[in-house]
Amino acid sequence: MSCIEGGFSWNEMDVCSPLKPDCKLKHRPLSPLRVVRGVLCLVVFLSTAFTILVCFAPIIAVLLRLLSIHISRKATSLLFGIWLALWPFLFEKINGTKVVFSGDTVPPKERTLLIANHKTEVDWMYLWDLALRKGSLGHIKYVLKSSLMKIPVFGWGFHILEFIPLKRKWEADEPVMRKMLSSFADPADPLWLAIFPEGTDYNEEKCKKSQLFASETGLPVLSYVLLPRTKGFCACLETLRSSLDAVYDLTIAYKNQCPSFLDNAFGVDPSEVHIHVRRIPIEEIPASNTDAASWLTEAFRLKDNLLSDFDDQGHFPNEGGEEELSTFKCLVNFILVIVLTIMLIYLAIFSSVWFKVYIGLSCAYLATATYFDFQPMPILDFVQATCVCNRARIE
Repeated sequence: MSCIEGGFSWNEMDVCSPLKPDCKLKHRPLSPLRVVRGVLCLVVFLSTAFTILVCFAPIIAVLLRLLSIHISRKATSLLFGIWLALWPFLFEKINGTKVVFSGDTVPPKERTLLIANHKTEVDWMYLWDLALRKGSLGHIKYVLKSSLMKIPVFGWGFHILEFIPLKRKWEADEPVMRKMLSSFADPADPLWLAIFPEGTDYNEEKCKKSQLFASETGLPVLSYVLLPRTKGFCACLETLRSSLDAVYDLTIAYKNQCPSFLDNAFGVDPSEVHIHVRRIPIEEIPASNTDAASWLTEAFRLKDNLLSDFDDQGHFPNEGGEEELSTFKCLVNFILVIVLTIMLIYLAIFSSVWFKVYIGLSCAYLATATYFDFQPMPILDFVQATCVCNRARIE
């Protein structure tokens, strides 16, 4: 999945072709058992996502949101945080991928802006491993390519989780982005907003174009990352600065080779994921857009050096900053999701016709609200806005 200002695209997979021969062998062979297990994992994840979405979205994203956006977001974070925790469980406990953290140990439950390099289509998924350890898994949001909102089920989930869709045209994207960012400005709402400033995933062709542009404009010539796009980063800082605690600068690297989504699902790669964390207090980020843009460019120059050293040494400095996930807690969470899903499927099949009508209406709402990018406004806010409009007309 290729990121654009923090988003990702299903159809850009030019770094690693999933499960196809390449210059390096996969870390584990694609055995028949792994095929069966991978298909089973995908079926479980898709069925649980669909069931939880259609059964709970009208309650948490409509009824609760009509009362309070804050309450709605808390319920959404709790519910979908439980489901998202299935993925770190798959990566670390089922696939046996070693996730190695290094650098700063960040405190739990901060409001933060995350910036990361974009090596391949699944970088964004490994941010969940850090967020889970910090009790912020349900609070993570991404900026993504607007066409992804049209994908059934996944697009519905992106909409409910309030991801920010972009069209890759800043003139059209800026008002949309600023409007959604302003809705995240309440410090009472926990937030991990993740962006990938390179705007796309890395490959050699894109790197050469980035290097040519850098040499023509006097910017750093980078070899392991692309030059970052700064407008989205500056917009995030402008709108959210007063409510953020810090910026987390994450550098992601893989042992052996870059994994694809299907490599993850079938457990053939990666063997190790290394994530280096730099926590920068928000007051240390320059206030002006020009200086903030220069700061971001320098941050990616440092990333380039880190990745160069990783290529030589096989690790980042100061490893071992985070504890292992609890296998017991992961299993309890997995069982909870499975039991909940089975109960809801049983109700959908064997309960009264009214529950089936509810499911149908829920699907219709999710499809419509996602297509038109519609979020209900709290009743109190709507009444206040109406009163303001009426006063303006009278005056």
